[in-house]
Amino acid sequence: MLQPPDDEYFMRQALREAQGAYDDGEVPIGCVIVKEGKILGRGRNHMETLKDPTAHAEILAMGAASGALDNWRLDGCTLYATLEPCPMCAGAILNGRVAKVVYGSRDKRLGALGSAYDILEGNPLNRPVEVVGGVLADECLDLLRSFFQEMRKRPSKAEDPEE
Repeated sequence: MLQPPDDEYFMRQALREAQGAYDDGEVPIGCVIVKEGKILGRGRNHMETLKDPTAHAEILAMGAASGALDNWRLDGCTLYATLEPCPMCAGAILNGRVAKVVYGSRDKRLGALGSAYDILEGNPLNRPVEVVGGVLADECLDLLRSFFQEMRKRPSKAEDPEE
């Protein structure tokens, strides 16, 4: 009998999105939204490309999933993100009625699911959201570290004689 996909499988899909963001020169964070074992939405950071502070992987994936469902309510959906969601994304998770969040690496600076803040715990909307952290955390963190190490090696725009 075939086993249904698990959290690691879907986190690997989110990591593929994060790698795409990396390749695009964006901070490598990826996200997928899943319902009943099917990916409904994918997202990767596009803040630089779109020049939009809300173009986080989670927000874009939620928009895609809402389009697939033709409904803003993401009841019964699981959000997989390579980095613990920030306060903005945690608010969107609540408003979108996402049932479960699975994230890879903790974000001690801006993580809003328990690391720096806990937006979901005791939320005023009284919507319980299951949270699972640390899935493929090392792989998620390695991609982020690699990106920022590479960025530090690049000359700044002020130093670049081509610009």
